[in-house]
Amino acid sequence: GVGMGMTAPVSITAFPAEDGSLQQKVKVSLRIPSQFQANPPCPSDESIKIEEKQGMTIYSTQFGGYAKEVDYVNYAAKLKSALGSDATYRKDFYFCNGYDPPMKPYGRRNEVWFVKE
Repeated sequence: GVGMGMTAPVSITAFPAEDGSLQQKVKVSLRIPSQFQANPPCPSDESIKIEEKQGMTIYSTQFGGYAKEVDYVNYAAKLKSALGSDATYRKDFYFCNGYDPPMKPYGRRNEVWFVKE
């Protein structure tokens, strides 16, 4: 019953298949606004869970435009290529992040994050 408004980034956990495409399962995460962090309201929908994320170190790349799945897959491949074989990071998932509301036509920011192991 509490309206919290939208926060950024909207983070989608992507699970890549062997060929680099994304599996059909995804996890969408939203940041709880600061004023609700200490005592977040209890979700009324059972499919919504509150999780506390621990600190992490990430490898990241940024791009603009209205991001589609193919964009995230392509930028994840570019980030993987740029990192080469020396960097160690989680290969079973990565984060696709969008920072802008849908009605913002220019200067959009999107990122792909790999979590360092």
